[in-house]
Amino acid sequence: MRIENLQAWLDLTTLPPWAQGLAVFLASSLALVIARYLIARSLVYLAKRTENKYDDIIIASLRPFRFTLIAPLLVLYYFASLLPEGVEVVRQALLFLILWLVLITLNSLLNAVNAIYEASSLYRGQSIQGYLDLGKVVLILVGIILTISLFTGQSPVALLSGLGAVMAILVLVFRDTLLSFVASLQIYSNDLVKEGDWIEMPAYEADGDVINIALHTIKVQNWDKTITVIPTYKLLDTPYRNWRGMQESGGRRIKRAIHIDMNTIRFCDQEMLDRFKKIDLVRDYIETRLAEFDERAEADSERSESAFDEQSLTNVSVFRAYVANYLKGRQDIHQSKMDLLVRQLDPGTTGLPLEVYAFAKTVNWVEYETIQADIFEHLIAAVPQFDLRVFQQPTGVDFQALAGPGSAAC
Repeated sequence: MRIENLQAWLDLTTLPPWAQGLAVFLASSLALVIARYLIARSLVYLAKRTENKYDDIIIASLRPFRFTLIAPLLVLYYFASLLPEGVEVVRQALLFLILWLVLITLNSLLNAVNAIYEASSLYRGQSIQGYLDLGKVVLILVGIILTISLFTGQSPVALLSGLGAVMAILVLVFRDTLLSFVASLQIYSNDLVKEGDWIEMPAYEADGDVINIALHTIKVQNWDKTITVIPTYKLLDTPYRNWRGMQESGGRRIKRAIHIDMNTIRFCDQEMLDRFKKIDLVRDYIETRLAEFDERAEADSERSESAFDEQSLTNVSVFRAYVANYLKGRQDIHQSKMDLLVRQLDPGTTGLPLEVYAFAKTVNWVEYETIQADIFEHLIAAVPQFDLRVFQQPTGVDFQALAGPGSAAC
């Protein structure tokens, strides 16, 4: 059948008005049935039959049953000339619906692009959601310009040429969008934050995992399962901490101190040394230090023996050696790749802080807290074995003991 014959067959002007309306209704209904039940269902069926998951994402975002509404709209647009009046208005309305159906579908396809990217093996947590959001903004602007052109009859080029006159207003209106776009570029290019990173931003009370990076916002799921929304551009001018380095290193730092009561620190006498030598973790340390002292004493024959000899051992130094050797014997603490030391901090009103600085061989929060608790429970229990006492603020029980046994009856 030639095109001329097809056009003659589709010419309904010779029919009465009621027949024309019925024919248009049947034609548009037929177009909808073919598009919906033949084309759309075939696409959905094929997507489910394939093992590839990407076509499922595309079909889910495309929503072919919604897109099939374009078919009857095109039929109605073709036969709009049959109307005796208001042909242009009807065609403008139909073109408006077709335009925005296409734009909505393109927006959905951008969502599919993001879903496919995040589901692919190339995804490393660097989100492209911000760029796709910018593409959506551009599509909406194009749709607005084409809509204005459609109803005013002016050329889109003429509308775009006049856009410079209102550029200052657009900059004010889209200020956050422009700032967020620039911030997204810097975040992506410098690899500052990725989805899945654990970040802390005290200014926004955010402390948890990044679950989404969009053009305007970054969503953080806090550890209490609340959601904090941070403007994207604020990530460049607000202090925050990214824990990704810790997670990638395979070790999490333990940095905690035991405060020793300075009233219990003293030089070791022979009885204390004999008792401490029975502890396996410090026996070699004591013998080595005593041997060093003897060598120095032989080299310096004029050295006077005194209880305050500078070469005498103290119980806190023996305990410090015990803590260091105890940590070196734990299999859940990094021994060579990361720092491990026991150090003294400045003494103060809360005693002498003896700090453990080490790295656990895990980044899991529960395992890390368990390791840290095990270490300090053991050390606090071991402190009295070295004739030391852990410092703590006096409580009611302490004051009651000072007041004597008769104070309870008063």
